[in-house]
Amino acid sequence: MCKVLLIKNPIAGRDSKRIETGDIISAFKDFDIECFEKTTTCHGDAVEIAKKYANDFDAVVCCGGDGTYNEVINGMMQAECDKPVIYLPCGSTNDFAHTLGISKDPKKAAEMFVDEKTNKFDIGTFNDKYFCYIASFGVATDIAYNTSQKVKNMFGHSAYLLNGFVVRLIPMIKNMKPAHMRIEYDGGVIEDNFYFGAVGNTNEISGLFKLEKYDVKMNDGLFELLLLRGSSPRDVAEAFVSALRQDFTGDNFLLVKTKHVKITTEDNVPWTLDGEYGGAYNEIEIDVLKEAVTVVSPKGRFI
Repeated sequence: MCKVLLIKNPIAGRDSKRIETGDIISAFKDFDIECFEKTTTCHGDAVEIAKKYANDFDAVVCCGGDGTYNEVINGMMQAECDKPVIYLPCGSTNDFAHTLGISKDPKKAAEMFVDEKTNKFDIGTFNDKYFCYIASFGVATDIAYNTSQKVKNMFGHSAYLLNGFVVRLIPMIKNMKPAHMRIEYDGGVIEDNFYFGAVGNTNEISGLFKLEKYDVKMNDGLFELLLLRGSSPRDVAEAFVSALRQDFTGDNFLLVKTKHVKITTEDNVPWTLDGEYGGAYNEIEIDVLKEAVTVVSPKGRFI
């Protein structure tokens, strides 16, 4: 019988999406897998749990949203733990899980683990932190962490649309001043005023924009750098509409693949990492760690 560490966020997602601990333990027991549960109680708890205990187990089960997954990976990287991760997504958006085609069914997850159906994925370094699939700044990027947990639990993914596009996006664009940035990436440098930017390893950005047409691979050692600039709020609003249609062409967009990004600004700019607030900086460096984590997952088209 193998042993897995179950790190569970008890308040992630809507009530209807949550997975009972007993159901997880029972499903894994059917495959001779013993679960040892640790429940998170506050922000950052999953980092410390993973860092302290992950190396003592055969795998780590992460039950929560993308923010919980981010914390688990940060803890494992700090502990230099290369054990497989079994992700049971039950958050409000689950961009990462949707990209990978990961089910929240614990029985399916246990079966794939036993059958050794794993894939290696790239992650990113963000100064001294790690992110799993997206680092972003600018308009709309704070929608996820500024949407209250109560609203998330009531409306799920639609909470982001309600809180973001219907209630906040247009006023945000109208009142927001773009950040003047110098951005260095593989093969180029650009300096301009930017309303939005993302460095990602996913085909979904904030649950809103999709990059399915742009040959996204999650283990190719490359991230997609997407930048949005404009001379007026109207330009930005029109660009967001284009982005929703997966149209990132035109002078307002830059979309390239890169291994390294360095961004410098005069003022501190707030960043979002995997849907959670990641701090404010005037200089950041992002690098890809190729195939740094092993995740129990199907062989999808983004691999």
